[in-house]
Amino acid sequence: MGAKKSKKQPAAVGTLVVMRLYIAEGAPNSVKAIANLKAICEKHLAEGFKLEVIDVLEFPLRALADGILVTPSLAKIAPSPGAKIVGDLSDRSSVLDALGIKR
Repeated sequence: MGAKKSKKQPAAVGTLVVMRLYIAEGAPNSVKAIANLKAICEKHLAEGFKLEVIDVLEFPLRALADGILVTPSLAKIAPSPGAKIVGDLSDRSSVLDALGIKR
């Protein structure tokens, strides 16, 4: 899988949410995290987002340099303040809070 980027262009007005999702490709919780984050982004981030998915099995030194010891882990990079959340991202309200998204 490798590091790959997918992005949705922001609307003319709004805040671009920049995230990194660290996964272990094929692991059940990582598969769930990808699906859960996709659903959250489609529903709540119509304004725009940038997501980088990093497979820690392929890029272990990158994950360690970024302070990631557990997968799946989601890091919100921007806007400030940054946040990290660990797990399959099934607790939607915790993910929305970490991303600073108002419901």
